[in-house]
Amino acid sequence: MQNSLEGVTVVAVEQAVAAPYASSRLADAGARVIKVERPEGDFARNYDRLVRGQSAYFVWLNRGKESVCLDLRSEEDRDVLKSLIADADVFIQNLKPGSIGKLGFGSADLRRRFPRLITCDISGFGEGGPFSHLKAYDLIVQAEAGLCAITGTQQGPARVGVSVCDISAGMTAHSAILQALFHRERTGEGAGIQVSLFDSVADWMNVPVLQHDYGSYETVRAGVTHPSLAPYGAYRCADGKDVIFSVQNDREWVNFCEKFLKLPELTRTPGFADNMERLGNRARLDEIVGRRFSELSSEKAMQELEAAGLAYGRLNEISDVSKHPHVRRVPVRTPAGDVESIAPAAVFNSEKVSLRPVPALGAHTTAIRGEVEARLRKSGVSA
Repeated sequence: MQNSLEGVTVVAVEQAVAAPYASSRLADAGARVIKVERPEGDFARNYDRLVRGQSAYFVWLNRGKESVCLDLRSEEDRDVLKSLIADADVFIQNLKPGSIGKLGFGSADLRRRFPRLITCDISGFGEGGPFSHLKAYDLIVQAEAGLCAITGTQQGPARVGVSVCDISAGMTAHSAILQALFHRERTGEGAGIQVSLFDSVADWMNVPVLQHDYGSYETVRAGVTHPSLAPYGAYRCADGKDVIFSVQNDREWVNFCEKFLKLPELTRTPGFADNMERLGNRARLDEIVGRRFSELSSEKAMQELEAAGLAYGRLNEISDVSKHPHVRRVPVRTPAGDVESIAPAAVFNSEKVSLRPVPALGAHTTAIRGEVEARLRKSGVSA
C-alpha cells in the first residue's frame, strides 16, 4: 500500500505548508513528486535551524520529493516547467492568486491543453471575493475564520498552537486530489480543484456557527475545558499534575457522581440534572469537581476514573509527547543526517512504514533538466 500511487507524477510549485503537506502525502504513497523551488529555495527552508541545522517544517513536509530549482521569470526555465507539466498527472501550486496565471500556467489553460491533468490551486481566501488578493498566513486565517475567538481563555483569544489552517488546507487538497484521480480512472477526465485555507478551516467551524445561528448559543473561550459539555476539562490533582476527563452522556454523569465524586445525590440536584443545566451552573460544578481532584494524586484519580468507565488523559507537555508510548517514530534521511520523525497516521495492513529522503535544495535540478532535454530530443524539438 505504501506504493499505491507509484507511476503518478506530481509537479508542485509550492512553498511553506499547505501545498507541501498535500504533496508530501502523495509522495508517501509512492507518487513521484517534483518540487519546483525558486533559486533561493522554498522560504520554509529557513523558518528555523532546529533540526540538525534545518527547518522543522521543511523536514516534516518535504520527504520523498525531488527538488528542482527554476527561475520562472526566465523563459528557458518556464519551458522546463511546461515540459514537466506535459508529462504530469497532477499539478499543485500555492502562489499568490493570479501569479501562476501571469507566468503562463493558469489551471484552466493547462486543462484545455492537457484534458487528463488534475490541477490543484491552494490559496488563502479563494480565487474571488474581497479578500482573495490578501497574503493569508495561518494566524491571519485563524483570526478571520473565528477560530481564535473560541480558542484561549476568558482573559483573551489565542492561536491554535500549530498551523492548523495550512494543515487543514493540505489535508483537504490531498483528499480532493485522490478523489480526482479516482474520477479520472473511471472517466479519463482530469479536474480543476480549488482549495483555500479559509474554506478548509471554516468547514471545521460548523458546530459553533450552527449553534450561534440556530440556537443563539455563543461558544465561550474556556481554556482547557469543553465549551459545550460539562464536566469536561482539566483539573489539578494533589501532586500538582493536571488530569483531563470527560462526561459525554447521562449514564456517564451518573457513574461519575456515584463512583468518583461519591455524591450520587448530585444527579438529582436542580442545576445539575443534564448537560444544559450543568453548563449554566458551571462555576459551582467546577468547584465541586475540582475539590475532589485536589484530594487525589493524578495516578489515583485516573484509576478511579477508569473504574467509573470514564474517559481520561494527562495534560502533557511536548517533552512528554516526545517520549509518549503511543508515538510511532520513523527514520527520515535528510541532507544533515537522519532524524526520527513522527510516523504518518494511517497504517496499512500492519506494514512498517518507510519514508524517502528530504532533498537538498536543487538536488535533482541537473537530472530533471537532463530528462526534459532528452524528452524534447526524442520528440524532435530542440532543447
